Amino acid sequence: MTKAEFVELVQKNGEFDSKSAADRAVKAFIDSVTEALTQKETVSLVGFGTFSTVDVAEKSGKVPGTDKTYTKPAHTAPKFKMGKTLKDAVAAAN
Repeated sequence: MTKAEFVELVQKNGEFDSKSAADRAVKAFIDSVTEALTQKETVSLVGFGTFSTVDVAEKSGKVPGTDKTYTKPAHTAPKFKMGKTLKDAVAAAN
């Protein structure tokens, strides 16, 4: 699903008057979660899931088929843990 298709779905489900209003709502949600994660805060939406960050340690590895090695520096990565309601809805759709 593309962002445009998602905005249409949000418009329908949220009963927004226009696509631009639904687009602003989607953008506001994305910007708000991004801002919270950049400040290393956790966003919990009961039943849906939890957005958080995790610190990833430095990693060394070898490129397959060559003798080249690389080192990936330590970094912070975003993480999403699905809530029970969402997990059950997805499982029931199969």
